Amino acid sequence: MCIATGLSKRTLSTGIKELQSGILSKTQRTRNTGGGRKKSSKKYPGLVGALEQLVDPTAKGDPESHLRWTNKSTRHLTGVLKTQGYNISYVTTSMLLHELGYSLQVNHKAIEKSSHEDRNSQFLFINNSISGMHNYGQPTISVDTKKKEIIGNYKNNGKELRKQKTPRRVNGHDFPDPRLGKVVPYGVYDIGKNKGWVSVGISADTAQFAVNTIRTWWYKMGVLNYPKAEDLLITADCGGSNGYRVKLWKVELQKLSDELRLKIHVRHFPPGTSKWNKIEHRLFSYISKNWQGQPLITRETVVNLIGVYSQTVVRRKEEKMS
Repeated sequence: MCIATGLSKRTLSTGIKELQSGILSKTQRTRNTGGGRKKSSKKYPGLVGALEQLVDPTAKGDPESHLRWTNKSTRHLTGVLKTQGYNISYVTTSMLLHELGYSLQVNHKAIEKSSHEDRNSQFLFINNSISGMHNYGQPTISVDTKKKEIIGNYKNNGKELRKQKTPRRVNGHDFPDPRLGKVVPYGVYDIGKNKGWVSVGISADTAQFAVNTIRTWWYKMGVLNYPKAEDLLITADCGGSNGYRVKLWKVELQKLSDELRLKIHVRHFPPGTSKWNKIEHRLFSYISKNWQGQPLITRETVVNLIGVYSQTVVRRKEEKMS
């Protein structure tokens, strides 16, 4: 029995006597009251207070303390407590922190800067502009640049179904391939028709590229959906290639207006509100879901994955209609 349990003969003999005495059966305990080692918090009365002083975010403590400038892990905290005379392990520190109600927390984006007094009026103006254009059957589009993507066998966020223990192997580092470079997807989302167009650039994200994407969308889709259009409303972020301060953006739009014989109106969203731009959650988010876990090996891969997404959307619409 000693070999099976790993206990000494004396310990087993004492345990057998306790079981035969019948004392433990009455109390439903495995040992008598007071048995075992005392808790560290009782052994060291000031331990809990010392630990709280170290982790309390409002108590910064000594500015010279290295713990103020390092990650407050259980091992770091245990090391500091040991220098104060508390001989405990990091496991004990973790248990005490849990009892005190502490846990690992990530930063929470909740503090907002003061917004402009006319911010709500700006959104109402944009919304009324879109509604007005729709009432007269005029096209309204949302434009933006998607995140630049590195071309090659690189990790792409997301998961895909594969056989167990056979993950897709990709490069260990994300250094861009000088031969393949990056691609710049620029999208145009038709708010009224709920349709989109994406042009994939292979150079830089410039205002000329942005306007040329709008031009391509118009000749491929826009003129077919709006044959009697006289105006075109564009909603965009206030920065980037289509920013409100970019002169080249304005020059290229004027050229496009003269070419298409359309009155082009532009509505820029206030700073920090790009997530309200329709294209972000109506087009780009679904493209990201479609190619999650898929390394963008070539430029053709990017184009095909975007194309497959659009076919899937059309198929889903047909299923709903039927």
